[in-house]
Amino acid sequence: MSDYNKIIFTGNLGRDPEMRYTPSGTPVTNLNVASNRAYKNAEGELVKETTWFRVSVFGKGAENAAQYLHKGSKVLVEGLLRIDATTGGPRLYDKKDGGRGASFEVMANIITYLSSKGDGGSNGEAEEVPGAPTTSEDTPF
Repeated sequence: MSDYNKIIFTGNLGRDPEMRYTPSGTPVTNLNVASNRAYKNAEGELVKETTWFRVSVFGKGAENAAQYLHKGSKVLVEGLLRIDATTGGPRLYDKKDGGRGASFEVMANIITYLSSKGDGGSNGEAEEVPGAPTTSEDTPF
């Protein structure tokens, strides 16, 4: 029996989806999703946090995401949280401003479009993402 992890979050696309194909011809669409949180700290001040996720969608779900989603679309994502093999955590990178950043990467199993149809989404419709890759050859990260 293998271990399993699952992550579920909502957020908005930070830019338009980017679709391409794996070497074996499987469509894959990458989404950058910002999940926001606001709370009051001990001093009563409002604190806003944004966590960014890089989401990969495969197969027919990738084609649909590229067609129907756009920058600003609200989505609910369910998927597998991928870790960096080197760090055991998020993928670390150097920002353009010289600082360090972290990217949480998710392989989507289900994407639910939460934006209204006028916003380019299908309100509340879940998009099952069958055939998510299980081998490293088809994983784009």
